[in-house]
Amino acid sequence: MNSNSHIKNPQYRLIATATALLFLSLTGCSQSSTETDPNDRAEDVDQAHLVAIEIIEPRALGIVHERTGTLKPRQTVRIFNQEEGRITQLPYFEGDNVDQGDTIVTLDEELLGSEFKKAIATARQMGLNLKRQEELAKRMAVSQEDLAQAQTDLSVAEAEKRVLQTRLSYTRIQAPFSGVVSERLVEPGDVVPRHTHLMTIINPKSLVTSILVSDLLLPQLQHNDPVTVRIDGLGEKPFNGRIHRIHPELDEKTRMGTVEVILDPIPDGARSGQLCRVMLQSAKRERITIPFNALQRDTRGEFVFKLDAQQQAQRLSIKSGMRIIDRIEIQQGLVSGDRIVTKGFHDLEPGMKVEPVN
Repeated sequence: MNSNSHIKNPQYRLIATATALLFLSLTGCSQSSTETDPNDRAEDVDQAHLVAIEIIEPRALGIVHERTGTLKPRQTVRIFNQEEGRITQLPYFEGDNVDQGDTIVTLDEELLGSEFKKAIATARQMGLNLKRQEELAKRMAVSQEDLAQAQTDLSVAEAEKRVLQTRLSYTRIQAPFSGVVSERLVEPGDVVPRHTHLMTIINPKSLVTSILVSDLLLPQLQHNDPVTVRIDGLGEKPFNGRIHRIHPELDEKTRMGTVEVILDPIPDGARSGQLCRVMLQSAKRERITIPFNALQRDTRGEFVFKLDAQQQAQRLSIKSGMRIIDRIEIQQGLVSGDRIVTKGFHDLEPGMKVEPVN
């Protein structure tokens, strides 16, 4: 059978036609599955990195610094005796209130009282002697030396009387101001020598706290500047205070100075010895700050990602300053109007095109 007989056979022609159609169908499916829409390919190429940004804007800010201290009475006095003797009365105990002028300590005054009476009698006698000498001097019956001696004797007797009167007053000690007894160190019946510490009185209305402040912060503080004070024993409630005194000298080793803060007014429940926290606010000035998490660091130093005019993120070296809560001050590198990246740092590289989402 020759080749022409195969072509003329109807069954053979049907099989050949079906084979050709199947080949064309498979070829078309393969081409359609591998081809991509040009628009879709362009979108993949131009898709930008999503970031959050912040526009730099200087603000007048004062930095708050917290310092701890202990409440202490500014007005306190330790009571000492100026005469020796036995204590006869000591009516006040720790915690008792005393008023100015109240007798808080009494010493035995019997011996000094007798000596004072003797001095009074002696001065009276010297006064009579001087009067008699003056009468005799009028009749020229006494010398000028005897008259001068009588005058001297009277002066000495009067001086002795005043000394004993002063010593007698020392046997009764009075409160120098109104306050509260904080210490009672002796008891009635004790015999005490001179200059013994007997008790201590404080004024609870004069509570102050002393805090240590760096020499960098001291120039920004002034007398009567308002502050906020929290007392641990009284909870989280803030109280008003003010700077009462700034000590002129600094510690040579720590470069820290002492600042006294008073509570104005004294809150109920405040006591000497309580721990308190003083919040100081430095003077407000224009500062550039950024979120703390926007600051990046590597081996070359500190930097941020700044957006340029083509919406590309560029590395910008900066110098940071003091941290203020969740932000940080930028001292060099940024100016007003700069746009920096605050979120979206994953896989972000300099020169990459970005798209702000905020």
